[in-house]
Amino acid sequence: MEQAAGPADERQLVEGLRRGDEQAFAALVRHHQNKVYGLCLRMMGNPEEAEDLAQDVFLTVFRAIGQFRGESRLSTWIYRITRNHCLNRIKFLKRRAHERRQSLDVTRQADLNGQRLHQPVGSRLDRPDRLAEGKQMELLVQAQIAELSEEHRELVVLRDLEHLSYEEIQAITGLAQGTIKRRLRRGRV
Repeated sequence: MEQAAGPADERQLVEGLRRGDEQAFAALVRHHQNKVYGLCLRMMGNPEEAEDLAQDVFLTVFRAIGQFRGESRLSTWIYRITRNHCLNRIKFLKRRAHERRQSLDVTRQADLNGQRLHQPVGSRLDRPDRLAEGKQMELLVQAQIAELSEEHRELVVLRDLEHLSYEEIQAITGLAQGTIKRRLRRGRV
């Protein structure tokens, strides 16, 4: 599990990035790569698109670090950039009629640097019957997430899969908390 960087560590990292320090950039990627790739994969449903977008996100963060004002956590700012890249790519693909989604079971199989992005629901169960139930449940959940509209999928992923607070989601999306809660209710139905 990733450890959250403390305020002093985060300030140091941001200052290093602003100086163009390659070690700071490597630390940024190491610390945030799984979350960024995981969010891209869930939003896009395609591992190749997710990989390309994750790379674009880190380049954008590196180039735009001077615009980071520190009003939110760095991770929140990175999530916002990730979200915007995903939404822009989805719009691009729709305009060109290239909506090609793969089954979201690739999330379970995705492996980045030998580390699993997220542990499958079934892997926390020890009995074979529960393991099978967990895998079936995971497939059902992934299929349902893939069927959601963009606005609902985004919020369900951020809240229920990434476990972000309403405040963090508000900072990332710019939506009012009431709107977030209402869309989550609709998305979960």
